[in-house]
Amino acid sequence: MEKKILELVNTVLNNRGKKLLKKIKPGMSLRNDLDLDSLDLAELTVRIEVEYDIDIFEDGIVNTVGEIYNKLGVIK
Repeated sequence: MEKKILELVNTVLNNRGKKLLKKIKPGMSLRNDLDLDSLDLAELTVRIEVEYDIDIFEDGIVNTVGEIYNKLGVIK
């Protein structure tokens, strides 16, 4: 699942002309470390919802890669 999340993040980054990532870690901040802005986060949310049928922002803001994993049931 981590590989798929990296793929989704890189799709968003690529769509915005931003540098792609080779790896992500649970403690990485979506905004500060991954350089995602509000539009990027909206796109990432939609892509995760389509892929996993879950709205990761349903219960509030998600700030880290690890929080995404937790929402998807992957314990890191």
